[in-house]
Amino acid sequence: MTRTSRSRALRRGATVGTVTLGAIVLSSGLAMAEPTQEEAQERYEELQQELSELNEAYNQAQEDHAAAEAEVEEIEGQLETAEEELDAVSGQAANIAQSAYVGASYSTFGVLFGVSPDDALQNIADLDFLSVGQEIVLEDYVGAVERFEGLKGQAEEAEATAAEALEAAESAQEEGETALEEQEELVSELAPEPAAASSGGSAETAEAAAASGDVQAVLDFARAQIGKPYVWGGTGPDSYDCSGLVQAAWAQAGVSLPRTTYDQVNAGTPVSRDELQPGDLLFFYSESAPSHVGIYSGDGMMIHGSNPSKPLEEVDLASYWDSVFTGAVRVG
Repeated sequence: MTRTSRSRALRRGATVGTVTLGAIVLSSGLAMAEPTQEEAQERYEELQQELSELNEAYNQAQEDHAAAEAEVEEIEGQLETAEEELDAVSGQAANIAQSAYVGASYSTFGVLFGVSPDDALQNIADLDFLSVGQEIVLEDYVGAVERFEGLKGQAEEAEATAAEALEAAESAQEEGETALEEQEELVSELAPEPAAASSGGSAETAEAAAASGDVQAVLDFARAQIGKPYVWGGTGPDSYDCSGLVQAAWAQAGVSLPRTTYDQVNAGTPVSRDELQPGDLLFFYSESAPSHVGIYSGDGMMIHGSNPSKPLEEVDLASYWDSVFTGAVRVG
């Protein structure tokens, strides 16, 4: 197994585990009797974190399933080619045998006596060589076909496992969205303006306005998406999830970022919170496997998509996100 295959298998295992864990956590979130506004908000933030983890698990499940399908398709192509080559070589061998021994074009007698002694000996040697050589070629192709058939079986099994993980992620997604929506209604009833609400600011700040070149193109694109819906697995142009927005925004600067937060966190140079510059990627909840990402827009603000209950927005990090900030990277 190659390093890429091992990495993919490990991520696939992590995906299944995360989805399962998330489903259990979400299902255990029983409503509290007469919660306070603070308790309701705290539970909302917990669900938001759980949903972000499920979202990235869903994205990884999509990536794994697509890779597994592509692998099956590639092996099927190789198997088909090997089978065609085997049929061709088998046909050639059959024609040679028929012509040499029972065919009408030339017989064994003709091979031996229809030409000069030297030529007859050479023909006999050629037939022996073709017989031995053809046998070796046939064995090679039979081995290749068997090998590809085995690989196809393994690939189909991996694809089935990836499909199951994707289905589990989709189910967890639905449960998570329902739980978050219910909690958001409760928070709204207790407090008209939740503490973690967006600042609603879309105007450029002084720090963001100072950005230029590629970074400014990233910020301009990200700001233009504000107000669009957050959708699981969204990569635009009509909707995005958090990592989909980051990927699309940096594509405006000619930078190809990975699809998931798990990989995006390794796609740049780490920077500290007090070293942030507009365009930096901000990560949250986990340092080693962050499940949420946003784009720093300057002056303590971030452009991101948090969950399906809110559109893409620009928020003040101090309102909530600084408390769950785990790291940042500078792209380029």
